[in-house]
Amino acid sequence: MQFKAIAVAGMLLASGCTPYHLQQQQLPQAPQPVAAPVAPVDDRAAIGDRVLQQINTLRGNIGQPPLTPNDQLKAAALAHARDMSAQNRAWHWGSDGSSPLDRARRAGFQGSLVGENISETYENEIETLSAWMSTRDTRDVIMDPAATQLGFDWYKEPSGKLWWVLLTGS
Repeated sequence: MQFKAIAVAGMLLASGCTPYHLQQQQLPQAPQPVAAPVAPVDDRAAIGDRVLQQINTLRGNIGQPPLTPNDQLKAAALAHARDMSAQNRAWHWGSDGSSPLDRARRAGFQGSLVGENISETYENEIETLSAWMSTRDTRDVIMDPAATQLGFDWYKEPSGKLWWVLLTGS
């Protein structure tokens, strides 16, 4: 009996037959590359305002006070975004060994640093913010009740790759 089943299967394979349900279906096409969305970097103010508004809406939903923009934290964020691009890796340490606090101080920030979020993407700012909100550690930086100030910026490479940095402080 086992020999007959093997023989029948062998004959089907040799004859090039395929089961009916596969003959009637189209095989899926290989995925086509999709152009990566990029942020309209020609309007930094609008992007910063959108992120601040979204964050303050999220914070307001849980009774947290709104964040206010801080120019020193924004400068530190932009400097680190450029540095991550130069290093070609998203991490919290500068190429000179600086920490987020070191960079905030270097930019003139005198308050307390609450946290830093970073990202390396081809996504826009709202998709990046959504990704940060979906992970506890990065969400905690944004929603921390001790945070009162925000610095947010990015660097766009010629390839379209984006390096995002968000700093919160008080």
